[in-house]
Amino acid sequence: MKFIVDSNVGRLAVWLRVLGYDAVFINPIEDSELVEIARRENRIILTKDTGIMQRRVVTSGQLKALLIEGKDWRHQLGQVIRTLKLQTHLRFTRCLRCNAPLESRTREEAKPYVPASIYRMYTSFFYCPSCQRHYWQGSHWNRMNRAMESISKPSAG
Repeated sequence: MKFIVDSNVGRLAVWLRVLGYDAVFINPIEDSELVEIARRENRIILTKDTGIMQRRVVTSGQLKALLIEGKDWRHQLGQVIRTLKLQTHLRFTRCLRCNAPLESRTREEAKPYVPASIYRMYTSFFYCPSCQRHYWQGSHWNRMNRAMESISKPSAG
């Protein structure tokens, strides 16, 4: 499942990437370009824009789109997860910044690029070949897991 996330719900892109989903986010983007990318790349549109939802390509079912409700990103993500029946365990297979697939890195490969304290504490790393960012399962990973647990509960929202 691949997504294109409208600028009015941009935070969803990062969280979908955390879950391992391919989530394109271009800001700014014209509605027509967003729809064309979704059609060309077979992506589901996530938007709060009712105008996009009224386009013939969406109303005819040729292109899948989900009208996002609410202002809180947690509620929005919960809506996407429940409506599309997404898995909710953190996979960290995509770069949070640019959406490129991540590659595994050994400690030695990551050593020149991460703080010494991080190098000492962690044994596995991920690397984005597109934007050269390094990731590891630190305290942010635990916070994201806790957030995802609360979001994916049926009563969330």
